[in-house]
Amino acid sequence: MGIEAELFKRGKQEDLWQRCCGYLDLSIEDFAHIQKRLLLEQLELLNRCELGRTIMGDARPETVDEFRTSVPLTTYADYAPYLLKRRMDVLPQKPILWQYTSGKSEEYPYRWVPVTARQLDQIEGIIFAMMILSTCNNKGEINLKGMDKVFYGMAPPPYTTGTMTRAFPNELFDVVPPVGEAENISFEERIKYGFDLALDKGLDLCIAMSSVTVAIGERFGRKGKSKISVKALVKKPKKSFRLLKGIVKSKLAGRPMLPRDIWKLKGLVSFGIDGSVYREKIKEMWGRYPLEFHGCTEAIFIAMQTWDYEGLSFIPNLNFFEFIPEAEVNKSLEDSTYQPRTVLIDEVKPGKYELVISSLHGGPFIRYRLGHLINITATRNEKLNIDIPQMKFLTRIDDQIDIAGFTRLSEKVIWKSIENCGIGYYDWVACKEINGKPVLHLYIEPKETNMNVREIESSIHNELKKLDKPYSELESFTGLMPLKITLLPENSFKAYKLRQQAIGASLDNLSPRHINPSMDTIRFLLKPDLSLLRKTVVTAKEKIEA
Repeated sequence: MGIEAELFKRGKQEDLWQRCCGYLDLSIEDFAHIQKRLLLEQLELLNRCELGRTIMGDARPETVDEFRTSVPLTTYADYAPYLLKRRMDVLPQKPILWQYTSGKSEEYPYRWVPVTARQLDQIEGIIFAMMILSTCNNKGEINLKGMDKVFYGMAPPPYTTGTMTRAFPNELFDVVPPVGEAENISFEERIKYGFDLALDKGLDLCIAMSSVTVAIGERFGRKGKSKISVKALVKKPKKSFRLLKGIVKSKLAGRPMLPRDIWKLKGLVSFGIDGSVYREKIKEMWGRYPLEFHGCTEAIFIAMQTWDYEGLSFIPNLNFFEFIPEAEVNKSLEDSTYQPRTVLIDEVKPGKYELVISSLHGGPFIRYRLGHLINITATRNEKLNIDIPQMKFLTRIDDQIDIAGFTRLSEKVIWKSIENCGIGYYDWVACKEINGKPVLHLYIEPKETNMNVREIESSIHNELKKLDKPYSELESFTGLMPLKITLLPENSFKAYKLRQQAIGASLDNLSPRHINPSMDTIRFLLKPDLSLLRKTVVTAKEKIEA
């Protein structure tokens, strides 16, 4: 049992709040000082291990400034030779467990990441903070009670959320389904089983991916239409009573049954990069806004909302943060050899940045580009007097498209899915769009004018399911078919090339990038200016006649 669990068990609420949520009282100077102190401790470990020496080269930085000027920015490709083989001998500190997330389609199916015992200790405190903040209405308030019933809708180990399960104080709460049982059944079976138990036992707190939370809410509408047998009423009266109560409430309201018709939650926690998309829908279904946090496999926890459910406040003790300003990000996208400059957390201003993290407490990552584009909405939370920059996740800026937190599709796998369909096309671009739900929008210029869009959508969708397992799981569990096809006008890409030539673009910039092109590019492709094309045709004809 950790320190936080012991404080909770003994009823030391003030001490528990201070230990778990006290970082919200830090001045920005104190926040930055903690970051720098922990980074210097990490540098001592990095200087002594093979991974650190390989990444940092000849540099042996002893200060934060030396670290930032002498060590290059990195990506997972720099660590893959070690982490994919799960080599422990090269790491700053021996891990206690390994976790993974989806990798790059067709290159490596998963990205493996080690977690140290020291990191796990920090994670336990953050999980307590998450539960406290999701159930409180004011600073210092703790509304959790021992054996509160908690639905834990996280994927099992070795996914990152499985690490949270390991750090979760299971002995203090009634977790449904029980972790030991949940890890032996499929994710979908686990969700169904957990809510079947919650119908019988009740529910106080729900922790699940935002897309899963919505999918569960939608299933309740279907459950409300089903018949409840007298036999079921006798066998499980508590469950049947809750269902009947929910059906009556929904009937009186003239709408499908929703989770809020059955339970009145103390707290709701959701995560996933599409959380803001589902925010209002979750509130409608569950009766309260979800407390959102932002994280990923490599960084685990990055930032979390507080009891005002507005911007996310950064968490100081798991990662050292650097921020690449948007203009610098764009330069690095245009020139892969360019090393963009970064600013620190006490230097950010409202605007867009790419997040860079360095692992603390013996973790492996060094000046690691997450590919997350965030918006610093404010340098502090004035309403709650929190002196920590407030962030909002925007999108990924790398060559992958993340859909609902389930899958990241690369250029290669999308391209192969188009090729496998056998359709005739000139070129394509793809981007993620939000229109009530996340959509993979694929723009294709066909070679034939009579192509059926629905047939193409179905064909490419099925190919994506074959090529990318997480994509197929997205449909099977959430019911999402997130692919949308738009057929572009004839000569769209030829006109784009001529436009680029006219403005003096380099050879490698004559075609748009396939993944996440700018909105200006998409608008042009949808309504291409064909005047340059006509002029080119006339010029060519004149040359032939001459």
